Amino acid sequence: MAEEREPQRTPSTTVPRGDLGRRIERRRRELGLTLDELAFRAAMAPSYLAHLEQHSTAAPEAGTLLRLAGALRTDPTELGGGHVDLPPGIGQASRSPRLTELGEEECRRLLSTHGVGRVAVSTEAAPLIVPVNYSVVDDAVVFRTQPGTVSLQGLGREVAFEVDRVDDALSQGWSVVVRGHAETVTDPDAVRPLAEQAFSAPWAGGERDVWVRIDITALTGRRIDTW
Repeated sequence: MAEEREPQRTPSTTVPRGDLGRRIERRRRELGLTLDELAFRAAMAPSYLAHLEQHSTAAPEAGTLLRLAGALRTDPTELGGGHVDLPPGIGQASRSPRLTELGEEECRRLLSTHGVGRVAVSTEAAPLIVPVNYSVVDDAVVFRTQPGTVSLQGLGREVAFEVDRVDDALSQGWSVVVRGHAETVTDPDAVRPLAEQAFSAPWAGGERDVWVRIDITALTGRRIDTW
């Protein structure tokens, strides 16, 4: 029986690290592409692309990863998971960047996409910033935490909240900053709609049953893209 050959790889690619299928699907959906459209762009069979998306441990050859990255307007290292332990924004600035201020309507639209944001609070020792999984419910930023966390030190005062999206492959992205009054929500009748409508659950797990609501009093945003 012939020996199984090792996939060929080049220095410009990385061995895919787990959940390659999720990264492919997420990027495909970001670009608004169907499975067939991406398969056409990448010059591969839709059935094989579906296989890659459905099997998190799939490890395609370097040429396949390179074609997929090109079709998805990203780079093989990013698609292969080589940047999973690095902060976003390590790519080089584009040759013709354009910085624009976002209007309030666009800020609200981007904010409402949910995900992970950062809460900035003032403490007696120093200003602190912590990440939280948030949602937008009834025009307010809401998240769950537990007693004693840093985010609760901002209660009863104005805090800042920031969310962003960075695309290293295209050197573009956006950020939205909220200012507002933070308070806990304890009334069961008020907690119920938050639990029903909240999109993001805390990744940290554990008993995080303290609801925090930030009522938006100011909203600003910026976007960097290319001409």
